[in-house]
Amino acid sequence: MTSYLKSARGTFALLALTLIIPAGCAAPGMRLESPQITIVDIHVQELTLFETVFQIELRIINSNDASFEIKGVDCKLKINGKKFAAGVSDTNLKISPFSTVIIPMVLYSSVVDIVKGLHSFQDRENLEYEISGRLHISGGFLIPSILPFTSEGKISLDGIRAPKEKT
Repeated sequence: MTSYLKSARGTFALLALTLIIPAGCAAPGMRLESPQITIVDIHVQELTLFETVFQIELRIINSNDASFEIKGVDCKLKINGKKFAAGVSDTNLKISPFSTVIIPMVLYSSVVDIVKGLHSFQDRENLEYEISGRLHISGGFLIPSILPFTSEGKISLDGIRAPKEKT
């Protein structure tokens, strides 16, 4: 009879854990949506024979009702569908619910990627970009530690090109 009680207790404990753990994971407010990321600014920081270094600023928009701490960011930038630059940042900051922060970071591009990117600028009125990557956040048992993101847009090249010579 005691082995029957032990078996029943074990079964009950397993059943209770099976019901409690998923309920805890599905608790309201525990799921974080990926933030919206936009490029605020980009400029050339350094130009060498083999590499170009860009300083960029990313705006992180937290539309969640929970704050989270950003430990770092890694991202890749494509121009007109071609790989252009990539970089990481070890930024450590907290973003409040329903707020924004700007994160500075450095992206690196090889001369080969720059030449491919410049070649794709020809005969275009708009420059299409896509930035994708991951926010690394301080997670816990019920909070993810990585939030992926993707953002894309267009930049008009009308005012950037040199004027054509009159013949």
